[in-house]
Order: sequence, then C-alpha cells, then structure tokens
Amino acid sequence: MPRRLLQRYMPHPDALRRQRSLRFMGGLIGDPALWILGRRSVANAFSVGLFSAMLPIPLQMAVAAGGAWVARCNLPLSVGLVWVTNPLTMPLIFYANYRLGAWLMNVPARDAPEHLSPRWIAERLGDILPALTLGSVVTAVALAIVSNLAVRLLWRWQVSRNWKKRQRRRHERRPDGDGAA
Repeated sequence: MPRRLLQRYMPHPDALRRQRSLRFMGGLIGDPALWILGRRSVANAFSVGLFSAMLPIPLQMAVAAGGAWVARCNLPLSVGLVWVTNPLTMPLIFYANYRLGAWLMNVPARDAPEHLSPRWIAERLGDILPALTLGSVVTAVALAIVSNLAVRLLWRWQVSRNWKKRQRRRHERRPDGDGAA
C-alpha cells in the first residue's frame, strides 16, 4: 500500500520538534492533521509541493509548508517535493519554464549562454522575468493538477488491487472453493 511506502521515509514529528532549528515551528510540526497519510492528504501534498517547486522564488520550502498548513495536507511530503528543483535540476527546469512563457507571450526566447553567470542573469533579468514568471506559474498549476489526479488514481488502483488479492486469498482458503461457508 502507498501508505506503508511513504511511512518508511517520513521523519517522525517528535524528532523534528526536538531539532533546535525547527523549534519555532513547534505548533505547525505538532499538528496531527499535517501528518496524515491518506489519499486526499497525499494527493494535495503533491499538488502543494510540486506547485511550490516550480516557482522561481527563494524559500520554496517555506511556501510549501505554508501551503500544506492552508490545504491541511501532509507537511513533510509537501516540503520534500520542493527538492524536485534542486541545484542540479533547477537551471533546466527554469529554462524550460522560461521557454514556455516566451512561447505563450509570443516573444522570441533568448538562447541559454554557454557559461551561465550571475552577471548575465542580472543584465537580462528585465527581459527574462515576465516570460519566466508566466511559464513557471503555468507549469506549476498544470503539474499540481496532473499530480493530484495521478496520485488519486494510483492510490485508488492500489487499494482496488489489494482488495482483489484479499478476496482471491479468502476464496482459495475455503475448503470447498465455491464460496459457501
């Protein structure tokens, strides 16, 4: 079941509450509603986490934590999914978002430089920012919707499959095999 898989990798709320750097979030971390691993909670956590990951802003994890609190979904999953845009994947994802935004705005997209530098970004930020923002928001909304639906469908399929397995096992255990008790 998906719940068991997710529980294996999730930190325990008490362990997080004991960390000095997270003590200021004690009330948020201690809220049991933000640790539920149910179909809706996990699907909404995927939406919140992936939406936050696609935004080209600092403090994406704080945005995801706030979103998890507002949406009442799984907090660690929301915050962990922000790492889809890690230092290795961030340039590729945000460049793709920029290209999408430029295409939607019907403006020519700039080619990526051979050597990306803070100076190059600072010089062209005014040109890049509108397209990057639009592309990132469109990608974030689309990814949030698709991930939510995918998680709900996958969860439902998994539960249905487990029910069928249980029924098959119960039927095989019966002595006469015809379902009569």
